[in-house]
Amino acid sequence: MARIPFETVQHVVTEAFVKAGMNEQEASVCARVHTESSCDGIYSHGLNRVARFVDYLKRGWVDPNAKPSLVKKLGVIEIYDGNRGPGILNAFHATDRAIAIAAGQGIGVVTLRNTTHWMRGGTYGWYAADKGYVAISWTNTESCMPSWGGKNTRLGNNPFVMAVPRKKGHIVLDMAMSQYSYGKLQVTRLKGATLPFPGGFDKEGNLTSEPGPIEESMRILPMGYWKGSGFSILLDTLAAVLSEGLATNEIDQIKQGSCTGCSQVIMVFDPRQLGGEEFTDKVADSVVDYVNSSTPAENNREVLYPGESTARIRKEHRANGILVDEGVWAEVLSLAGRSA
Repeated sequence: MARIPFETVQHVVTEAFVKAGMNEQEASVCARVHTESSCDGIYSHGLNRVARFVDYLKRGWVDPNAKPSLVKKLGVIEIYDGNRGPGILNAFHATDRAIAIAAGQGIGVVTLRNTTHWMRGGTYGWYAADKGYVAISWTNTESCMPSWGGKNTRLGNNPFVMAVPRKKGHIVLDMAMSQYSYGKLQVTRLKGATLPFPGGFDKEGNLTSEPGPIEESMRILPMGYWKGSGFSILLDTLAAVLSEGLATNEIDQIKQGSCTGCSQVIMVFDPRQLGGEEFTDKVADSVVDYVNSSTPAENNREVLYPGESTARIRKEHRANGILVDEGVWAEVLSLAGRSA
């Protein structure tokens, strides 16, 4: 492992995206998201995802020049077609539009159809919270998880995000519908480690904590077993209905990489027009304090709220450099036309 300064990582990733066909300004925005994800410890959607995104650009599965176009406007709701442009840029556009609507109406709902992978979904929750807004968002995906009771893939992992602004540190939940995402499996396997809890089934149908056999079988475990399976189905259905877009069964037919053609929903609320900023902080602080004051269970030293560990990792990486896998970093340098 190596320590690389945040600015260096972003600059190198920007170069890689420019070489793949993006203009420098938009490449820099996308590179910042990949860098922030690794800085927050979410390597699976940070540096580890750079090579795949470059591949999609070169294959034409992501159009670097496409812009989202308005399909329909209905009160506080707007629907956009992402035209298969870069998912990060489309998701920021949708979030900014939802914020603008919420600033005037208290709530803004923007949906995207025919977009591409937005990378780390939590990015847009942190972004909205930084601006003082509450956010709820999700995306559907191609199938990569069996429905509860099934063996073959029928469900998307459908990342779901909720964020509440708080002066002392935002509360942000960013979760996939599986116990562990495929990205987490990859990161764990690259470390030569096992999962702390069973994450799926091997080819023989045995629950296992070994990431490799789960990746091979593609039988990741839905979080909450049948409950996670049901949650995934409804998120998929709603994303398609609300965006007038594609559901997982239709995305599967595209066969152009992860999330190409997916549907997304971004809902933003302005708490300053509800109870007010002071009230929001008071409620959020009380929840955090109550959770943090829990008696730790066996083998645990503390109990954290969603987003707390992320903020800690971010602070440490900003101060000391992002901890990166040397093999992954060498690949990113190569994509940028640099030598290791």
